[in-house]
Amino acid sequence: MAARQRLVLVGAGHAHAEVLRCFARQPVSDVDLLLVSPIAQAPYSGMMPGWLGGRYAWEDCCIDFAALAAAAGARWVQDEVVALDAAQRMLVLASGQTLQADFVALNIGSTVLAPEPTPGQPLILPTRPLTALRERTEHLLTTLSARQAQAPLHLVGVGAGAAGFEMLLGLQARLAAQGVVTQSTLTTRSGSFLPGLSTPARWLALRTLRQRRVALQTRFEAATLGAGTLLDAKGGELPADVVLWATGGVAHAWPAQSALAVDARGFVQVDATLRSISHPWLFAVGDCASFTPQALPKSGVFSVRMGPVLANNLHVMLRAQPPAIYQPQRRFLVLLNTGDGRAIASRGALGWQDRWVMRWKDRIDRDFLDRYR
Repeated sequence: MAARQRLVLVGAGHAHAEVLRCFARQPVSDVDLLLVSPIAQAPYSGMMPGWLGGRYAWEDCCIDFAALAAAAGARWVQDEVVALDAAQRMLVLASGQTLQADFVALNIGSTVLAPEPTPGQPLILPTRPLTALRERTEHLLTTLSARQAQAPLHLVGVGAGAAGFEMLLGLQARLAAQGVVTQSTLTTRSGSFLPGLSTPARWLALRTLRQRRVALQTRFEAATLGAGTLLDAKGGELPADVVLWATGGVAHAWPAQSALAVDARGFVQVDATLRSISHPWLFAVGDCASFTPQALPKSGVFSVRMGPVLANNLHVMLRAQPPAIYQPQRRFLVLLNTGDGRAIASRGALGWQDRWVMRWKDRIDRDFLDRYR
């Protein structure tokens, strides 16, 4: 009888939800399947701006990975990987335990490098990890409910990509519903705004900022915090009480420290089959991966589309069969929640904004979550 193999899924990301669903539908009897994640309920990033804006409850936006793991016959390990001994194929957990693995798949996303404030400095709301965003946002809302001062709250968003745009508008709407008047600014260290969107969609987004009285500050490289201020690298400053930090994703440190091949930014380099180019027994998908055939944006769209290919390739790898090739979509739909019951759609050279676009986005997001319930 052949020895049982162990497959360890590291991280409760969108692609791993699809892997667990596929293993539940097509069980593999001679494999020990493990999921390592510190949380059982993992939020879906596409609905986070809606949660910030008060449209959804937190539970409405989450995938129950503990239930998915149980359905797939997997064991959920409530812990976090902090190191990998690639030579021994051994994962080191935050608790100090170790896990031996025959095969590993990483879907751990990325993080942000936001400054930690001291008393008197602005409150920082990092957009990654999402659990930290939840904790700090709930603390902010609780604090503001007892706020007596009527002076406007200075709200600053750092990062003018899709996440920064959506989340700033969502938080502004949530605060307005709570009776908090804000003076809002969205900053970007470059001169670009919402790169990758169609020209009409960018125009609609700029119009939305004007309608919501959100100032756009370009070429402002947020660097440090002062007393009630956000300072840029050239000495400029903005008044700030709350800073939503939505800069580009930064790689977790431990993959680069584990002898895995990584790119210049520390993301795990994978080939067209999503396998590590240095350790073919390891797969990486989503934001933590650097797809070597071509550069891909750090977007949940790609992580979701990688899910079925990863699930297939993990199945065939366990049977020593050839894997499939992941082919990124050339064009994809972008839907941006503007926090006012509307959304902006961008695809190719086209762009739209209306309430029906938000209803469309809501249906897509809910259908995605329903797939895993």
